[in-house]
Amino acid sequence: RLFAHWEAVASAHRVSLPRDMAGPIAQMARHSQAREPVPYVSLSQHGKCEEAAYQERQYPAGKWACVTKGEPMYEQSISMSFMKLMRYICKENSVGCYLGMTVPVLNEIHLTKDETELEREVVTAYYLPGEFQQNPPVPMDPEIHITERAPLRVITRVFYGMTTEETILREISLFWELLGSTDSVLRETYIVASYENPSIPQRRNEIWFICR
Repeated sequence: RLFAHWEAVASAHRVSLPRDMAGPIAQMARHSQAREPVPYVSLSQHGKCEEAAYQERQYPAGKWACVTKGEPMYEQSISMSFMKLMRYICKENSVGCYLGMTVPVLNEIHLTKDETELEREVVTAYYLPGEFQQNPPVPMDPEIHITERAPLRVITRVFYGMTTEETILREISLFWELLGSTDSVLRETYIVASYENPSIPQRRNEIWFICR
């Protein structure tokens, strides 16, 4: 039943779910309550009501497992990348055991020059749990790269639901309206942070504007 549910979710994203994902899906479901947050420091909070609120945060340098995909649809790219990362997290690594889930999973996106659509290429990144930060297990999949990411200062805003290209562009536009004109953040690169698995309809996400 669990596999059938994920299969329906995958087909909604126009992705077919391979049979060998049954094991990782079951394992993720068993450990769904134990999720380690990516460490950060909250620098400031803005907005009078929760809806309009945004937050400035500092994330330390750290090691991430990254996959780059450039499928026709944004949801296809992140679904296919996350399936690879699930296999790595669950067993397909040099220590041969479940590594543990961290949140959020980051999806780095780039806008076209006219800022009307997303570039096809998306980098999906999973933060290595604290116990593996010094010595990350080696992925068996050559498409997964372990990367040391530099410290990151971001301005973040929450939104809920599906993360299609349309919803992401709308959230970026709304956030710009809220911030007003500023040169303190990048205009061409953004991050979509996902806190829940794709099978949750009203899942929590954040748009991150990257500080210069």
